[in-house]
Amino acid sequence: MRGGRSNRLLLVEDDADLTEMLTETLGHEGYLVDRAFDGQRGLHLGLTRSYDVMVIDRMLPALDGLDLVARLRARAVPSRTLMLTALGTVDDRIAGLDAGADDYLVKPFDLDELSARVRALCRRTPEPTDVLRIGAGVLDLGPREAVLPDGTRVALSTREFELLRVLAARPNTVHPRAVLRRKVFEEAAAASIVDTYVYYLRRKLGRAAVRTVHGLGYRLGTL
Repeated sequence: MRGGRSNRLLLVEDDADLTEMLTETLGHEGYLVDRAFDGQRGLHLGLTRSYDVMVIDRMLPALDGLDLVARLRARAVPSRTLMLTALGTVDDRIAGLDAGADDYLVKPFDLDELSARVRALCRRTPEPTDVLRIGAGVLDLGPREAVLPDGTRVALSTREFELLRVLAARPNTVHPRAVLRRKVFEEAAAASIVDTYVYYLRRKLGRAAVRTVHGLGYRLGTL
């Protein structure tokens, strides 16, 4: 495994027998495998945990595999994805790749081939993404927008963006108001300017976006 650690995999497959077989095969090769039996659970795990590779069936209950991959890509999740499907036409493969999958394997498949494809994906270094994670959402540094968990993009003013960027860059830090005022706003700004822009962010993104630590300041919340 890369760097002496076990690669983490997410397997999203509704066929219980196939899931058990793949979990056993990949586990014997040293992978740490989490499992989901429907697309919604797969989306939750993909957004809240970090995986090197996700193996995703195309035809899933609750949320189709194509939609699942597209939503993960919309949140800038960098994990490599291998899509499994019984649909093997050229158009089907193109649809999977266009949704954001990195590779596509048609059922029935040989377990050795699946293992080889997973190893190849693990060797790839995810491309850097110009985003900062905020819970299940992200702050997109390119267009300076927040992306909510449902994919909605929210435009931010320059100061709203800068305030959220400072908080998201150090998500576990409590930032005193005086420090935020100095980093984001002009020195001559009113003492209440930080509170005002926290209010603006919460109005746009929800109250959970910024947490108040009473007597100390603010820290990043979640979207």
